[in-house]
Amino acid sequence: MLKLYGTPPTRALRVIWLLNELGLEYEMVPVDLLRGEHRKLDFLTLNPAAKVPVLVDGDLVITESAAIQLYLAEKIPEAGYIPTTVEGRAQMYRWIFFLVTEIEQPLWRIARHTFIYPENQRLPQDIDLARQEGIEMVAVLERHMKDREFLVGDRLSVADFTAAYTLDWANEEQMLENAPRLKAYLEQLYARPKAPPTIAQVLATTGS
Repeated sequence: MLKLYGTPPTRALRVIWLLNELGLEYEMVPVDLLRGEHRKLDFLTLNPAAKVPVLVDGDLVITESAAIQLYLAEKIPEAGYIPTTVEGRAQMYRWIFFLVTEIEQPLWRIARHTFIYPENQRLPQDIDLARQEGIEMVAVLERHMKDREFLVGDRLSVADFTAAYTLDWANEEQMLENAPRLKAYLEQLYARPKAPPTIAQVLATTGS
């Protein structure tokens, strides 16, 4: 059986979404980041980068949430979440990379300088810079989605499931205030019957 290491509201939610959509059985292995379980030797043997999520499928160990999503979609091709043409796949990869590098990295910088780094290492000015960079890249995606239902082509792809978590995170940081199309797109994705909880819903449940 597949094993997924991680704990919401981390990017494990991305993988949970694909597992749900594809109807795959899996075992959830919680990793408590606050207690430093991601830095214990048994976890570091799975991912030396000390980050979640990690998917284990037999002898195969995969890290990086977007890569795991792509693997799962390739594993069940009949679900149709991977475009069939090379051009379609190129566009899917383009937007996945855009999401994790251009929007998610500013979000990480905000998180690091808000609560991850020790207080004496936090740089408030970098929060403002990261927020502005994130908003600029959100505007790029907003323009792309202006007359579109999906990120790529005319049907759901892995890019949409990748986008959902990133945009939910951006929404938590008030980066979607001038992106009405992306807000509507986000609501549409999370209205799917097999969607995981949002970041806010997880935090409300855990009391974090």
